[in-house]
Amino acid sequence: FPGSAFALTSPQNEQIKGKTPMRAAVSSVLSVVLVCGGLWTPVLANPPTESLRPEVRVVVSTQSAGFDRWVEGYKARAQKQGVSRRVLDQAFRGVRHNEEVISKDRNQSEFKREIWDYLDFAASPIRIENGKVALRKYGRTLDQIEAKYGVEKEVVAAVWGMESTYGERRGTFNVIEALASLAYDGRRDAFFEKQLTAALEILQSGDIAPGKMMGSWAGAMGHTQFIPTSYLAYAVDFTGDGRRDIWSDDPSDGLASTAAYLARHGWTRGQPWGVEVQLPKGFSTKQAGKKIKKSPGEWARLGVVGMNGRAVKNYGNASVFLPAGTAGPAFLIFDNFRVISRYNNADAYVMGVGHLSDRLKGGGEFQRPWPRGYAPLSFDERMELQRLLIRAGHGLEKVDGVIGPQTVGAIKAYQQSRGVAADGFPSKDVLRLLLSVHSQCVQAQRHACESSSTSQHLLWW
Repeated sequence: FPGSAFALTSPQNEQIKGKTPMRAAVSSVLSVVLVCGGLWTPVLANPPTESLRPEVRVVVSTQSAGFDRWVEGYKARAQKQGVSRRVLDQAFRGVRHNEEVISKDRNQSEFKREIWDYLDFAASPIRIENGKVALRKYGRTLDQIEAKYGVEKEVVAAVWGMESTYGERRGTFNVIEALASLAYDGRRDAFFEKQLTAALEILQSGDIAPGKMMGSWAGAMGHTQFIPTSYLAYAVDFTGDGRRDIWSDDPSDGLASTAAYLARHGWTRGQPWGVEVQLPKGFSTKQAGKKIKKSPGEWARLGVVGMNGRAVKNYGNASVFLPAGTAGPAFLIFDNFRVISRYNNADAYVMGVGHLSDRLKGGGEFQRPWPRGYAPLSFDERMELQRLLIRAGHGLEKVDGVIGPQTVGAIKAYQQSRGVAADGFPSKDVLRLLLSVHSQCVQAQRHACESSSTSQHLLWW
């Protein structure tokens, strides 16, 4: 229909309301669609077989004369560092300046995820269940890796789950093209040129063919997302086939390389990353922090004890860690916390790996609640929230129970449309509002459709 929603209710068109029942039905149904965000879609008797929308072709890689000149200059520098001309020619065959890579680098999300939201994502029920499946499937290999490197299999599996969702998302970018594009772009040119040279050295070693060296847009590779320099320093050939193949569908080399990495950085077998504790009343936050280390016994004498009220087992010196201040869970963290941070220095990532590994061992959730400021949703409720947001016309790429920037943005947009505070929190309040409006819309649609005995032809009126 030409025109807008206003055209249906403006004074000069008021007579529409007095037209035939058919037109009244159409007006009613259209009102429902407009109010309920597209929850109802009419079905054509003979739907078109092709879209009338013109095709849009997205070109990812484009020629760049400047980039080509940079590549030639880089090849000369790489040859001086020992990379053969043959490897350079093979690696750069077909490589173009990748604009998608640059776009991802320049537009990394500024979305700040609270620690509790991050941990909901890191140790989600699906990730825990898939991790247990992976532990059963590759149990023998992981047992052998643990025996050789002294890193618990659940920790290795947790890194695997965090980095590539147990091998499902290893990256689809040509690593040479991605790193060359980033090095040429200049934002962190020295770092990415170093990674590019390391990637070429990997190709020269024969561990992987140029066309199979795939990874993330930033050049991280394989099951546990090694950057090229880390690969050269720590990757291992666990299968004994003469290649350190972290790209293969067989994750053995990738998992063993992660264990070797953690072991080389000082992993202590049997030591937890951290233990949840209780703080005494009046605990001074000046005593918290990674630089202040005491034995669990010393902490107990200061009133810092396990959730069972007793001193934490002596796993070595520990620090009090308060990721959400004194209002949230408190932890004693041990040296293995530092070791995991060598993989990724973000505290949230370290806690994600540590907590996921604990859950894979059969541990439970943290006992003290996080200071969310709202009543949180269960995983299933978060899935329902996303489904209802989609039905209300707020586009989400997928329903996965993960509250990321896209879901938060959709929640805010929905809250604004309903005239409530747009805080973006995935709370029970917003879910109740969505369910209530959805129920009203379903009833309104049913009434609108029942008002016409020929509703299947409404679109053609």
